[in-house]
Amino acid sequence: MDFQVRFKVNEKIFLRDPESSEVGRQIIKNAIDLIFQLGFEQFTFKKLATEAGSTEATIYRYFENKHKLLLYILNWYWCYMEFLVDYKLQNLQNKNEKLKAVIELLTSELPESSGQYDYNKKYLNQIVISESSKAYLVKDISVINKDEVFKPYKDLCSKIASIILEYQPNYNYPRSLSSTIIESSHSQQFFSENLPKLTDLGERKLKNYTTLFIEDLVFKVLMNA
Repeated sequence: MDFQVRFKVNEKIFLRDPESSEVGRQIIKNAIDLIFQLGFEQFTFKKLATEAGSTEATIYRYFENKHKLLLYILNWYWCYMEFLVDYKLQNLQNKNEKLKAVIELLTSELPESSGQYDYNKKYLNQIVISESSKAYLVKDISVINKDEVFKPYKDLCSKIASIILEYQPNYNYPRSLSSTIIESSHSQQFFSENLPKLTDLGERKLKNYTTLFIEDLVFKVLMNA
């Protein structure tokens, strides 16, 4: 399943909307590829300019710094994930299947994309797993949060919380469980790949290990609510 879609991202994040031009979309596309390849610490606008066949000055017309660019990429991803949740659930009526579909979506690898200006969803997914905490585990988080730059993430959490409540109306912590599902899906995928002894994967090498773990955790929690 692959989509070429566009979303309106919080204008406080950018100086010029990347979606407004082919140059801007190419900058985002190349930034995703480069951050995936190098990691956020080694990623620079100078390297991005070389990759995009552009100049640093052009990139700075769109983004104040690389943290803002990362925020843009994450915002786009969370909007995309909410879109996928809506798409996955549109024909599902069973509450159990709805929750399972959400968990599978959050714990599975997204497909690569092939369009010239389409963002590589597989790379994007890996960036979120490895780098997303660097956007909010920062000293000035309270200042950054005032601009509502995390709203798409919060909206997705709210949507998942509503699905949790649909399954178990008596559960008292739907938003906390929602954010726990998302963050745990990231950490368990990362640990399974890089630090497997922090998981119970062992020698099984299960591709769907994280999905099985999150399902077990969520449904046991909700059954005991």
